[in-house]
Amino acid sequence: MQNLDFIWAMGGTVSLRTLNHWVAVGLLTAGCAATTSAPLAWGQETAPEQISRKVKSKIAPVYPELARRMNIVGIVKVQITVDKAGGIKNTKLVGGHPILAGAAMDAVKKWRFESGTEETIGVVEFHFDPQQ
Repeated sequence: MQNLDFIWAMGGTVSLRTLNHWVAVGLLTAGCAATTSAPLAWGQETAPEQISRKVKSKIAPVYPELARRMNIVGIVKVQITVDKAGGIKNTKLVGGHPILAGAAMDAVKKWRFESGTEETIGVVEFHFDPQQ
């Protein structure tokens, strides 16, 4: 009977069965990754869902004093649900620095949109920079 062990580069041996197992796991992993979705390029972001209705009034967020002292810069994303009358029915934080998030949520709740035939859901981005 032949010896089906391979010499491992790190100074040991690996059986053919173990090697086949590693190859199979690697191929399955690569196959699953290739079929799920195309990866984003480094630094690329997906565009937020745009609101189709026109904004009638926007309130800018108040830059939190703590964030100003700490020189915190960032983007806060908030998902909003606009009711038929144009008011904000619901808000949900999608992402952003916790110190900046409260100011963004408070501001967007005061926004008003044009009336529509149904509720609209979308994502709004707030850019916080103490230098601006």
